[in-house]
Amino acid sequence: MSTYPVRVEARLEEPLNRGLWIVKWFLAIPHYVVLSLLWIAFGVLTVVAFFAILFTGRYPRALFDFNLGVLRWTWRVAYYTYGALGTDRYPPFTLGAAPDYPATLEIDYPERLSRGLVLVKWWLLAIPHYLIVGLFTSGSIISWNNSLPDGGGVLYTLDWGGLIGLLVLIAALSLLFTGRYPHGVYDLVLGMNRWAFRVAAYATLMTDAYPPFRLEQGGHELPRLEPPPASAHTPARHGATSIVALATGAVLAFAGLATAATGTGAALLGQARDADGFISTGPQRVATSTYALTSEQITIAGQGVSFLRDGVGRVRISASGTRTPLFLGIARQDDVTAYLSNVTHERVTPEGIGGAYDRYPGAATPAPPSSQTFWAATGTSTLTWDVQPGKWTVVVMNANGTPAVAADLRVAATLPWLGGLTAGLFIATAVLLLAGTALILVGIRLATVPTSAPAHATPTR
Repeated sequence: MSTYPVRVEARLEEPLNRGLWIVKWFLAIPHYVVLSLLWIAFGVLTVVAFFAILFTGRYPRALFDFNLGVLRWTWRVAYYTYGALGTDRYPPFTLGAAPDYPATLEIDYPERLSRGLVLVKWWLLAIPHYLIVGLFTSGSIISWNNSLPDGGGVLYTLDWGGLIGLLVLIAALSLLFTGRYPHGVYDLVLGMNRWAFRVAAYATLMTDAYPPFRLEQGGHELPRLEPPPASAHTPARHGATSIVALATGAVLAFAGLATAATGTGAALLGQARDADGFISTGPQRVATSTYALTSEQITIAGQGVSFLRDGVGRVRISASGTRTPLFLGIARQDDVTAYLSNVTHERVTPEGIGGAYDRYPGAATPAPPSSQTFWAATGTSTLTWDVQPGKWTVVVMNANGTPAVAADLRVAATLPWLGGLTAGLFIATAVLLLAGTALILVGIRLATVPTSAPAHATPTR
């Protein structure tokens, strides 16, 4: 038997500073910034590797070495910070092995990978491990506060970092008060991290060996009883130029996927146009026992006029779902205020759509709305309006001016810019994907093989 092909090792560097852990989050910010970019690249290159494995049965060596470097870097930063707090030595900025650092990670390069297994191992087969690793690395405390004045409540969640986070907190407090890291806690933390990185390597297609369901505690792996598999390749070294090219290319490719998704959504939205060229929202139920429902004031001024005309286009409001003939109107705020000044009515607020509204009391009965001359646009079941500058209010009433108004409202607009946006997004997608792919290929070609290493040498740790 041989040990698992993903090897996570570390050594506890004592004595540790009692209080340095309090500021390690700040000290590690440069690493967090770099890793945020590297992990984007990691995700994109894993997708590239997926298709390479699917069609060739091989994980491209340059991509494998890059992604292995990202995992190494992540483990070193986690070990220095709140994944373990096992050292006060600042992590190096490198994708390389860094064997002198107290936290190391190695993965045997697989010469062949299963084409079929790549389709299911990262989601279906890994589910049991995801549940366990989720317990190790994340967890939430959920509470409900129902003490709001209106009787409502607020849901609060607190992420406590899972078992690893809890044990590292215990170790941190022990360091603070005693200056010692409990060795039992350390062994357990290392075992959980080892399990998590094994699952990460398996789920990101870097090995076909299923992670074992065992918690191998302590800083060192079980000794090998067999030598690691011989490799016909010397690991590629990614210099600064190669890393920048790969990371930039992956970010551009990721942006291309995002613009492709957005463009697809815009295209689907464009397909939803009706015969008159309008794109409509779904129905929203509004109802009141009073004489009228009004919207909040809509202010259109300055550059907003041309922006709304170019962006929104024509606006249409439709009402349905009632047997009582309805009146829809839009008018200037001052005219509506004067018309309903002593009339009981309600104003729909964004928070009150479909529920409670702001009520304005009154004792008068309104004149039929169709008899008023101040409306900028009116309709019985549909109102169409061209955007104009000013302060406006939308009014929904029964056509005969009686109380108890109810309707299903839809708001629609022509959105004249949508076609151009869709075309622009797809053009941007093509440019970003081509540029990203080109930079990834350049980054692969820039990865160098050390000339001093034998062709069949196995990298040491």
